Amino acid sequence: MLKILIADDHELFLDGLRMVLTDLDDEVAIDTVRDHRELQEKADGSVPYDLILTDLAMPGLNWHESLRLLKEHYPDTPIVILSAVTDPENVLQAIDIGASGFIPKTSSSKIILSALHLILSGGLYLPSELLSLSGKAEATAENKGPLTPRQLDVLRLMGQSKPNKIIARELDLSEGTVKLHVTAILKALNVTNRTGAVIAGKKMGLID
Repeated sequence: MLKILIADDHELFLDGLRMVLTDLDDEVAIDTVRDHRELQEKADGSVPYDLILTDLAMPGLNWHESLRLLKEHYPDTPIVILSAVTDPENVLQAIDIGASGFIPKTSSSKIILSALHLILSGGLYLPSELLSLSGKAEATAENKGPLTPRQLDVLRLMGQSKPNKIIARELDLSEGTVKLHVTAILKALNVTNRTGAVIAGKKMGLID
């Protein structure tokens, strides 16, 4: 049985999401809360959850603090943001704190299910439009290339064959944020893997 906790203060969205999640597994048990305070009371670590879905814009607590507390109580449980707030800065902050994915509320049921399957298998999900937006959010006037300064830092370390865990440590980022940057780099350079990214980066003069 898949045990899921949903935090959202919109009843209609909750009802629709419950129906979508029944297709996620043969047996699904769903608990719901309506704000960040209720979320912290429910998700105190005493109940084992396989997946936690939470909105950002809810009353009761600052969402940054709420997400950090969730990660403390459930370090190994995927926590997914399902929100209408898709500001790139919030997306990056949520991933950096430890969210395993960010799904816009406007997504179709098919996209939500495929995203959750990816996350439950250990992946990190962000829709492509948010990946491109996050890149634009970091871009500066000095950076005329396809990558942001931070993505260039990640690409340089990729060129040294360093894994995400080491890159995260050296750049003082979370491993989830590094995964996000790697995905954005592959997309920006139009390649399918890390080796291709390094080769493309060298050909374009982005890295030595």
